[in-house]
Amino acid sequence: MAVIRIKNLLIPTIIGFNPEERINLQDVIINVEIEVDISRAVTSDHEEVIYNYKTITKAIIAFVSESKYNLLEKLTHEVLQLIMKDDRVIRAKVEIDKPRALRFSDSVSVELEAKR
Repeated sequence: MAVIRIKNLLIPTIIGFNPEERINLQDVIINVEIEVDISRAVTSDHEEVIYNYKTITKAIIAFVSESKYNLLEKLTHEVLQLIMKDDRVIRAKVEIDKPRALRFSDSVSVELEAKR
């Protein structure tokens, strides 16, 4: 098994329920941990047998940049579900930070995990 980590993916999106948050894009920072079986990849070294982290990263970027959620919890859940659609994923963890969401704090984050 291997753990693939995508770190500090910065994506502008609509997130929040305050009126200005429904209009203005805000950055979210996404960290993802994906556990997959890599036994075929380490023995063959061919692209067609890998779990392609570039593909899932592009899917996350497209999904989040087009989303318009009120709650960080819901956005985090939906990104996790997107990752878990691939049957090769054994476990995934998603943490999404919303910078400057609170005064005197760098960010607020929600983390969710799913396993098969």
